[in-house]
Amino acid sequence: MASGKQTPRQKMINLMYLIFIAMLALNMSKEVLAAFGLMNEKFEASNVKATESNEAFLASLETKASEDAAKYEKLYGDARKIKELSAEYYTYLEELKKSMTVDVEDPKDYQVMDKSDYLDQKFFQGDNLAPEGKEFMKRINDYRTQVIAILGDAFPDVKEQVITRFKTGDENGKVERRDGVKVDWINYNYEGFPLIASLTKLTALQSDIKATEEAALKSMLQGELTSQVSLTNFETQLYSEKAAFYAGEKFSGSLVLGKTDRSAKPVKAELTIDGRKMVEGKDYELKEGGVELLIGAGSAGDHEIAGTLFYMQDGVETEVPVKNSFSTISKPDAAVISADKMNVVYRGVANPMTISIPGIPDNKVSASAPGLKRVTGSKYVMNPGTGREVTINASGVLPDGKKISTPATFRIKDIPRPAGSVRGESGSTQMPRQNLEISTIGALLEDFDFDLNLAVSGFKFKVPGQPTVLVNGNKLDARAKSALKRAGRGDAVQIFDIEAYITNNKSYKLKKVSPVVVEITN
Repeated sequence: MASGKQTPRQKMINLMYLIFIAMLALNMSKEVLAAFGLMNEKFEASNVKATESNEAFLASLETKASEDAAKYEKLYGDARKIKELSAEYYTYLEELKKSMTVDVEDPKDYQVMDKSDYLDQKFFQGDNLAPEGKEFMKRINDYRTQVIAILGDAFPDVKEQVITRFKTGDENGKVERRDGVKVDWINYNYEGFPLIASLTKLTALQSDIKATEEAALKSMLQGELTSQVSLTNFETQLYSEKAAFYAGEKFSGSLVLGKTDRSAKPVKAELTIDGRKMVEGKDYELKEGGVELLIGAGSAGDHEIAGTLFYMQDGVETEVPVKNSFSTISKPDAAVISADKMNVVYRGVANPMTISIPGIPDNKVSASAPGLKRVTGSKYVMNPGTGREVTINASGVLPDGKKISTPATFRIKDIPRPAGSVRGESGSTQMPRQNLEISTIGALLEDFDFDLNLAVSGFKFKVPGQPTVLVNGNKLDARAKSALKRAGRGDAVQIFDIEAYITNNKSYKLKKVSPVVVEITN
């Protein structure tokens, strides 16, 4: 105002200016109070939505903990602790806010909330803090300290956010004002402020609680999910269209990543092999990454494993169909060595044969020839008929579907000439007369590969100086014994025209049996 003597009119004008300025200030104060009120409403609305979002995150962690306790159980326990601390602190602030507005008739009439008396009297006693002020500071410091302890070093970003949101000044709890004077944090933020401003600050603290809770839950859930997709939880696996390839054939396959941690372990399996139900613990075991098969390779041929694997996904059992096959071929137990000029089969004999094609299961190999019959697997029997040669054709189907056929020619030979025998001795032998009388006349195949059972049905018996005796059977009859009694010491008795046959193949006509000569020794 102008100094010096003023006229009454000037004094009136100055007074009107003062009143006008006061009215402007009063009007501006009401707008500021209303702005704080609107800000408070937005914070509260945001807190409601944050509560719903945090409940969803906690439910997701709970579901993961039930599916994979090893990975999520501790995280879920820590999340619940933070949730409980947050709920307790949030409720404390809510009760404080209610007590501040208990005497306000209309909670939306922010322009009447211009006094600072409530918190000034509740928090402060002169230059010191009242018990309620000390409790307020303890609450915020305890919440910050306890949440940081739960987070540990696993979530540094969230930890830094907590420190920033709930910081209460420097190490001495002081904050520097604009004039350079340091005051206590609680005085700086809550002493002398309008009621609506302090109310909004408390709601902002509640918003920080919800933000802290959300950041912790998100980091716990997403951090573990990130770990699960980390390449450290995978290993390479070779996938090919078939189990074996042939020289010169193009390889068809690829290297794929297979997940091997606990989250990839099925909860159960329903499997069959060649239609037979497989038993857990006996035929297979559940493990990280899938199922470990405990079965043997089985008999030669194709085998199919089919069924379903069950995985837990977001609390629901998810089915994964299984349909795979593998082939088993006979394991060689010896080298194959053959004499190219000695491919021989004998007429009148069941010649055992092994016919197989390396790399092809026996059930996909077939062989054909006159007189050839499969016994089992790769085992066959050849009973050649007439002629001097027989050709066996072996064919099979390779895993790639290509058919191959291989012929093999064998010479057909007759059974060699049997030799007559007495007491198992052939050619020429010596024995007393009494021994010859009771001996059995037989026929044998010397140095023959097959053990044929030959029997004798008759023969001719000749003693020197005596008529030839025709004998039926394989022992001397009365006439032959009578002629033998006339033989002297040193006489050579002949047994010839021996009639022999194969006991299990009487239709086959053996070659003429060679005779046997017995010298009488007494």
